Amino acid sequence: MLRRGGGDPRQLRNCIAGPRLAELAALVRSCPGLHVRWSEGPGQDAERTSIDAESGLRLPGLSVNPPDAEGWWTRPLEDWLARQLSQYRHLQDENPDRFAWILRGEFAGRGPDCEPLLSNPEAVAILDEQLLQEAEDRHRGEFDAGRGPEG
Repeated sequence: MLRRGGGDPRQLRNCIAGPRLAELAALVRSCPGLHVRWSEGPGQDAERTSIDAESGLRLPGLSVNPPDAEGWWTRPLEDWLARQLSQYRHLQDENPDRFAWILRGEFAGRGPDCEPLLSNPEAVAILDEQLLQEAEDRHRGEFDAGRGPEG
């Protein structure tokens, strides 16, 4: 069952989304405007904003990615989510303290890679490992994963 959080983002550790990608898709459909963040969690992020690694500049919000599919996307939402989650899974591999979580907040601008930045974050759910593995498996099975624009 999908359990949702709210209120103080530092209290979200027991709110896990999953274990199915379909449950995340249902959440995204019912709550447009959510975002995914890979970090050490809502508790850590409540006290800071993101920093541009190349310039060292503090950004006006947290770097996030929207899970809402674009209008041109004609495949299932679960495929979009699998692709989006798999594209950033390396962040957890690089730092095992990072995990994926869902949040909402106020748009504060765009980061150096054109990603949305959110201020006043409100944690909604943490994505569990089983859901992330399902997303990765689906991405590998449904897409030509790793193929670039060069062909």
